[in-house]
Amino acid sequence: MSASPPIVGVLGIQGDIEKHLAALERLGAEGRRVLAPKHLAGLAGLILPGGESTTISKGLVRHELVKPIQEFAEAGGAVLGTCAGAILLSRESRNHPVPTLGLVDVEAERNAYGTQADSFVAPADPDPAGDFADMECVFIRAPLLHAPGEGVEVLARVDGAPVLVRQGNRFACTFHPELTEDLRVHALLLEG
Repeated sequence: MSASPPIVGVLGIQGDIEKHLAALERLGAEGRRVLAPKHLAGLAGLILPGGESTTISKGLVRHELVKPIQEFAEAGGAVLGTCAGAILLSRESRNHPVPTLGLVDVEAERNAYGTQADSFVAPADPDPAGDFADMECVFIRAPLLHAPGEGVEVLARVDGAPVLVRQGNRFACTFHPELTEDLRVHALLLEG
């Protein structure tokens, strides 16, 4: 008899929710759209997708999800924030700040690379561990991460800037892994 697949939630307020759900399915996980606190029950992990951080932040308040997501992470649930999701996980944001969840000890600078027209794709810098070598990173109005705290590990960089960081089982990713076929970032969430 096989074990049940892990269930991973994707915050359903904004962003490419379907592409995250498809990536999870390819890794053998079951995806669930999260729009209410009750949807967090039984999840192994949660993804906060990209989008517009102000809109998502307001949506978190409107759906009464701020405290439940903080409690989910504090209880050991794995959380991945991509692009706007990374901003929302940070301890604070710069450049038209938005309220954040304060779950990863970094500062996020919103729209640090410019507007939508300045979007670009770049390879991750070579890293000694090689975990993310040659990873194609898609940046769309992406944030920059600054001043990581002592408990934050930089897992990947592009042009020397941190683009994927880890603090325990919380991951902030400034690019959009759901827009490529590369499943390494989603796999990282499942590994916790």
